[in-house]
Amino acid sequence: MNYYIAMAEKQEIFTLMGGKVNIFRGTYNPTSDAVWLAAFAPNNLKTVLDVGIGTGAVSLCMLAHNPKLEITGLDKNPVMLQECQNNAQLNKRTITLVESDISKWKTDKTFDLVVTNPPYFKGTPAKHDAHHNVNLQLWVKKCIARIKPRGYFCIITDALAVGEIISEINNHCGDITILLLFGSKNTAERVLIKARLASKGGSVIYSGLSMNYEPVLRDGLTIDSVLSRLS
Repeated sequence: MNYYIAMAEKQEIFTLMGGKVNIFRGTYNPTSDAVWLAAFAPNNLKTVLDVGIGTGAVSLCMLAHNPKLEITGLDKNPVMLQECQNNAQLNKRTITLVESDISKWKTDKTFDLVVTNPPYFKGTPAKHDAHHNVNLQLWVKKCIARIKPRGYFCIITDALAVGEIISEINNHCGDITILLLFGSKNTAERVLIKARLASKGGSVIYSGLSMNYEPVLRDGLTIDSVLSRLS
């Protein structure tokens, strides 16, 4: 099965992580990016901010890994937020939702972890207005501003956008961990990046995995579990 492709539109409800998460078909149907980001993010923390939460797939996958997480979801699109609320209820989960743009959100709140699947494509936006035309460096900077001291930032992005993102992360964080995801090409298609605020630690780059790697996408393993098995 090619897990990278979104599920068929005729299905009213489709599943992620082998049925651990259920999602209503809606304005934007998440792909495996959401599962990968949730699997890569630290799941042993308490408070999480999901920036650009959309219909909630990343947060719901994270809650499948650890139901005790306290997640706040931020999105500027009220339609997405309503669909996220519906998906949270479908999975019997609680997510605090905030309607705002991360670049304009006025708050003093900080979190143990900030996760994001940012708008990394350029060009004509899709109807759902996701993944298009933002200042990625500003996006990352504003995300990092919401992290508690020594907290974590975790992101998945298209490989073409890595330069912009890493340059901003490096201004604020250390202990940078990078995992490459490969599709049918010899070059990485997605890149997972994790970093710690105000740390001076160096960087680690893993050799990478297939984007259709079943232990993560079907069985719901975290990346830490996968790497420990491989080693």
